[in-house]
Amino acid sequence: MKTCNPWMFLPIMFCVFTTVGLWVVYFIAVEDGKITSLSSETKKSGPLSPPYISIAGDAPPASCVFSQVMNMAAFVAFIIGVLRYLQLKPKVQKPSMNVISLVAMSLACFGMTLVGNFQLSSDERLHNVGTSMTFGLGTMYCWFQSLLTLKVNFRNEGRRLGIPRFLLSGAISSCILLYSGLMTQGLHIHAARAQWALVMFFLGFLSSFAIEFRHYRFEIVCSLDQEPPLSLSETFSEVSEFQSDQL
Repeated sequence: MKTCNPWMFLPIMFCVFTTVGLWVVYFIAVEDGKITSLSSETKKSGPLSPPYISIAGDAPPASCVFSQVMNMAAFVAFIIGVLRYLQLKPKVQKPSMNVISLVAMSLACFGMTLVGNFQLSSDERLHNVGTSMTFGLGTMYCWFQSLLTLKVNFRNEGRRLGIPRFLLSGAISSCILLYSGLMTQGLHIHAARAQWALVMFFLGFLSSFAIEFRHYRFEIVCSLDQEPPLSLSETFSEVSEFQSDQL
């Protein structure tokens, strides 16, 4: 019976804890009367603010939780992006798409820190820059990874994983367009729902990396300065049925 590597739990834990953290922020904001509920009708929203994620995490105590959640999510998402890059590196013939994906993910994670640490009311311009980076580059990353999934075809699972990832990427892109269109028309309750759906789809996409991570072992090697450094080709070599990617 084949064993699953513990690294597979990293994307799953990232998805679970980030999802729980964001919904905790939402419920705190609702209980404090800062935003209306997502289930509210547009005509009954009253004087409360629409339930956008940024507005939910705009004022304390929800903003404190929101900053912590976004910072931790950005850090773990960056680690997942690096591990995914290392996993694909020995398998792709042309590394450009893999490198661009890593850069896009890194900048998207930086955008997440901007969203979490610069609240909408304190610095709206910088907050919106972070939002654009997170959603725009994050969506680009999803499309690139969907294509790489089909190209690399790990253990002949490329088609079974690639098609759902393309569907998730399409859902993410549709939510962005829907979110922007509804905001333009002033339908804020529906736009907020599209934004929450967008984030949930994105977290679900990243959690799907657990399927490929279950085959791989990532190790950190420490050596003396006198020892000759290992080349990348030597470092990332396959060991039996598992790939040992070493940082």
